Amino acid sequence: MSEIHLRNISKRFGNVEVLTAIDLDIQDTEMIVLVGPSGCGKSTLLRIIAGLETASDGDIIFDDVNVNEKSPKDRNIAMVFQTYALYPHMSVYENMAFALTMSKMPENLVREKVDIAATALALTDLMDRYPRQLSGGQRQRVAMGRAMVRDPVAFLFDEPLSNLDAKLRVQMRAEIRLLHQSLKTTSIFVTHDQVEAMTMADRIVVMNHGKIEQIGRPLEIYNEPTNSFVAGFIGSPTMNLLPGHMSKRGFQVTGGNEIELKGFNPAWTNRDGILGIRPEDLEIVGDGDSIALAVKVVEHTGLETLIYGDFGNTEIRLLTKPDATIKVGETIKVKANTGKIHFFDA
Repeated sequence: MSEIHLRNISKRFGNVEVLTAIDLDIQDTEMIVLVGPSGCGKSTLLRIIAGLETASDGDIIFDDVNVNEKSPKDRNIAMVFQTYALYPHMSVYENMAFALTMSKMPENLVREKVDIAATALALTDLMDRYPRQLSGGQRQRVAMGRAMVRDPVAFLFDEPLSNLDAKLRVQMRAEIRLLHQSLKTTSIFVTHDQVEAMTMADRIVVMNHGKIEQIGRPLEIYNEPTNSFVAGFIGSPTMNLLPGHMSKRGFQVTGGNEIELKGFNPAWTNRDGILGIRPEDLEIVGDGDSIALAVKVVEHTGLETLIYGDFGNTEIRLLTKPDATIKVGETIKVKANTGKIHFFDA
């Protein structure tokens, strides 16, 4: 178990800077999730922590030890890759035991460690099989077991669920979270899926263009995004983000209509910016202070109904009850929960 501290980490490939001045403190036993769009630098940062890439600037510190000059094998971390990276000619047992065997550990101790990991991951009936004989989920569990037996100071997961189908992803999310809770080992998990980030993290690190946009607990990130990028990236369906100008009466959408608002923060008045409203913070009303939404798409999921509508030139998404009888082509009246709106200064 270990604390991991990143100090002013930057990475350049030629003239292209992919990470810029990253500072991050990861506590012992914490599950940190790095999330962001493709190309934001999250996997590069993970590889720098592992020692598979070298930072152009900055320091990587495990507890009080600077590991900049240490090779990957001397950092005592375990990495679980997106592609599983299993040896195809080795059985499940041999894959899980490989690192321990190479370190000259006595065979009886190797078997004991592998048996413990196999039991925890429900792999005991598969020990004689080869990777080609396993499902995607089983291969992923073998890759996790191979990491577990080493007793690493930290687990690093590089988008390990992206090759699995939707149902198996949900199952494996729960398994990894339970495994983390039982092993109590510092873990860093990389994903581009904000649902994975919300459900798995103790804290989320939102990245974009090689920089950290926000660090916080899942609900903090969801309820109090610091800027419009975080607001639009975290949440499914995504937050409605409307550019415009806030007057004393309400919000004038750029190139569109005005949204009348009551009780908003007076500090927002007479400022250009982006109004953020989550789909679940809009409600269908009969009349009053409302906006007219021309319905163009209705999606019934069973749990809820997602409505896409046009407000002037702007598309707005609304979540409502599962038995809603709204039809395409209809015009509905919608009101925002003023206490839940966000305003991001231009």
